[in-house]
Amino acid sequence: MSAKITIIGAGSVGATIAYTLSQDSIASELVLIDINKQKVEGEVMDIEQGTCFRNSIEIKNGDYADAEGSDIVIITSGIARKPGQTRLELTQTNVNILKSIAPEIVKAAPNALYVIVSNPVDVLTYVFTKISGLPENQIIGSGTLLDTARLRCGLAEKLNLAQRNVHAYVYGEHGDTSFVPWSVCRVAGSKINDHIEIMKNLGKEVSDVDFDELIEYVRKSGGKVIANKGATFYAIARSVVEICHLLLASSESTAMVSSMMHGEYGVEDVCLSTLTLIGPNGIGGKLPIKLTDEEIEKLHKSADALKAVIAQIEL
Repeated sequence: MSAKITIIGAGSVGATIAYTLSQDSIASELVLIDINKQKVEGEVMDIEQGTCFRNSIEIKNGDYADAEGSDIVIITSGIARKPGQTRLELTQTNVNILKSIAPEIVKAAPNALYVIVSNPVDVLTYVFTKISGLPENQIIGSGTLLDTARLRCGLAEKLNLAQRNVHAYVYGEHGDTSFVPWSVCRVAGSKINDHIEIMKNLGKEVSDVDFDELIEYVRKSGGKVIANKGATFYAIARSVVEICHLLLASSESTAMVSSMMHGEYGVEDVCLSTLTLIGPNGIGGKLPIKLTDEEIEKLHKSADALKAVIAQIEL
């Protein structure tokens, strides 16, 4: 595979994505773009010096023009969230940054698939969709893929089971109104409580799952990491690299990413995460799997919260 991937923003998240990609095999060329050219130079040198153990890869401290021919552009630019600050409080500042970036990068790489990572990711995915002039299928927000990873991690720990056996999802906003549709969650092919009963019958030490406690764990994980170490970047970087893998694959897969809603579950004109097909052509469509009435109501609540924020920003 010989993909060219451009990363805009060389802060903790952007640099960690670049490093993670440099240790992977999907890219043969990485371009890092940031207004702080000195920091990018240092990041490129540090990352490049750790690539002698893999096939050759070109890593460049670049400008927008260097993004020409990119297969994927990853946007991480923005002000980082501070301890105690919600993602939505970041909104207008990061919207303004995105508005300054969009025309420059789209001019250089009009055919790339764009992965929006900056927070609040759902709002910025919506803004980029509206202002970029690109077809919607080319625009993917990282959405609740990280939240879903956190959910599966927490649930696997509770069940003492490998994470790959857990099929559970976080829907809605990447933030406080996210929720888990437990009706569609499965563990090793069974509903969660059925799986717990099966494991107990096999003599395994498995405790019951407190669903409210688990969703609280998902919602609060990012804030706890920020409070403890100042920023989150490892897990989100791995999530974004997974999106890159899916976009460069030969066929479509499903993932919890954010994109424009067009009436699915009665929600439209907002970007949020539901189970989505993504692949070499970007967004392949939303999968409107059956949810309960209560779950659909929670999705509407999440959409309304995002729309309320969008209504207050300057596009």
